[in-house]
Amino acid sequence: MDDDEKGKRFLELIDEQNNLQWSIVAKLSSLINKQWDSIELQNELEVLVQNHTKITKDLNSLDERSSIL
Repeated sequence: MDDDEKGKRFLELIDEQNNLQWSIVAKLSSLINKQWDSIELQNELEVLVQNHTKITKDLNSLDERSSIL
């Protein structure tokens, strides 16, 4: 992957990560309002966190030689 492709992919992943972060905050807020008593929200939050972790790993793998970060 050349530097232009890496840069484009980096920006896509950052945007995706940002959207996930807002979704995580929204789910956490909902869970707090329900006094942590919603299995459905807990499961949705777990999936969001897993996706966020994957994106973070993908971002880190793009910068193996510290070329874009």
